[in-house]
Amino acid sequence: MKGGPYKLRWRAKELSLVLIVLVAATILIWAWDKSPLLTSSLPSKNQLLQLSPEPKRHVREDISTLSQNEVINNEEQHDVDKKPSTDTAGSSSDFETVSVQKKEEEAAKHKHSPKREKTDVIKSGSISTQIEETDNVILGQKTSEQEEKIVENRVCNYAKGKWVIDDRRPLYSGFHCKQWLAPMWACRLMQRQDFAFEKLRWQPKDCEMEEFEGSKFLERMQDKTLAFVGDSLGRQQFQSLMCMITASKERSDVLDVGMEYGLVIPPGGKRPNGWAYRFSSTNTTVLYYWSSTLCDLQPLNLSDPNTEYAMHLDRPPAFLRQYLHKIDVLVLNTGHHWNRGKLRANRWIMYAGGAPNTNRKIAGMGSAKNFTIHSTVKWIGSQLPKHPHLKVFYRSISPRHFMHGDWNTGGSCDNTTPMSIGKEVLQEESSDYSAASAVRGTGVKLLDITALSQVRDEGHISRFSLTASPGVQDCLHWCLPGVPDTWNEILFAQI
Repeated sequence: MKGGPYKLRWRAKELSLVLIVLVAATILIWAWDKSPLLTSSLPSKNQLLQLSPEPKRHVREDISTLSQNEVINNEEQHDVDKKPSTDTAGSSSDFETVSVQKKEEEAAKHKHSPKREKTDVIKSGSISTQIEETDNVILGQKTSEQEEKIVENRVCNYAKGKWVIDDRRPLYSGFHCKQWLAPMWACRLMQRQDFAFEKLRWQPKDCEMEEFEGSKFLERMQDKTLAFVGDSLGRQQFQSLMCMITASKERSDVLDVGMEYGLVIPPGGKRPNGWAYRFSSTNTTVLYYWSSTLCDLQPLNLSDPNTEYAMHLDRPPAFLRQYLHKIDVLVLNTGHHWNRGKLRANRWIMYAGGAPNTNRKIAGMGSAKNFTIHSTVKWIGSQLPKHPHLKVFYRSISPRHFMHGDWNTGGSCDNTTPMSIGKEVLQEESSDYSAASAVRGTGVKLLDITALSQVRDEGHISRFSLTASPGVQDCLHWCLPGVPDTWNEILFAQI
């Protein structure tokens, strides 16, 4: 009993200390809850959870496993609904979706915080999966867009393709385009009876060719001039384009502006050296200038009506030197006048360096032609920096189809069945090697029509010509509407 009071006092002290500690702890906890300063000093829940750093890969795998477990648990809890796991996963990730949106907003505010972006990716398995899938979709879109751009930027080889039947053809009427089409090329006005050749359309192999529309052409060429400079095949292409633009309809708003380009009938002449017409609605000019050899021709004796002409192989036509600045799109061609018969008939004397040619290397017809083409194209290329608005095309040679002779030796082209000798062109290079080599590296584009025209032997005027002598067939020029329309479609697609 001696120690009884002492023990009671000691126990009372212990109880008092315990009460004091409890009261102090209660006050401290209450103060922490009420004071923002004290609360902010506490570590975040995320920091508390991240007890030990682990590689991101393991974190992603662990979280993915947890997410899968959640899905399974939800399926077990809602087994009566029999919902697929994807639906349950979707419902269980509503909070995570909101969290992602918030984190994306924060990331947008802090673009320069790569650590935060990385942390966001690995916060939860489902979130990381969503982000990965989104990244894949975005990458897929970019790849698709890049592929589309590659396809768009890829230069189309319009010379490679095939002829197909199209009931929407022809693009104009050979009966009604009398305002522009010469009767000698309008096969509808001749005795020809089959016109299946008018129904063919050229289809490039690896690309689509833009459909020609007169209104689109005029809009594209507003306040601009397109000029054809070349031989009679160039004139055919010119007349074809005029018919295509107008769709054979009479146009009173088209003005003759030949005088602006010196295209008038010379003294003693039968016709001018070309024609120029302006569509007043868009101020679009389309012209043709006759230059069958694409070189400068000068009379040697102006006072002699039967004078010879200097055929300057190394000079472009004077017309180009004088009017090039007024032209926006230029189409050049030559080829079929390079023979001895034409030179003798026209009294042309080949000149080089301002004097009669003595260079044997360019004395032959083929060599002289190639030399002239290269010389003129090179000169045009040298002028392009001075005329940045100018686009120039050299049209490859139009094939002839004389069989069993030439034009003056009984040659003929009697076939009238389309695609009987072929309909497809698969070669990569042009059949006109001279033209292809001339434009290479000059800035002048090749309008390659040779091979695609080669399989159209049925499209010539043939024996149906209104002006030919008996027994003479025209296997050089084309019926219009016809093959030259395609040349203009390819031209239109490139301007």
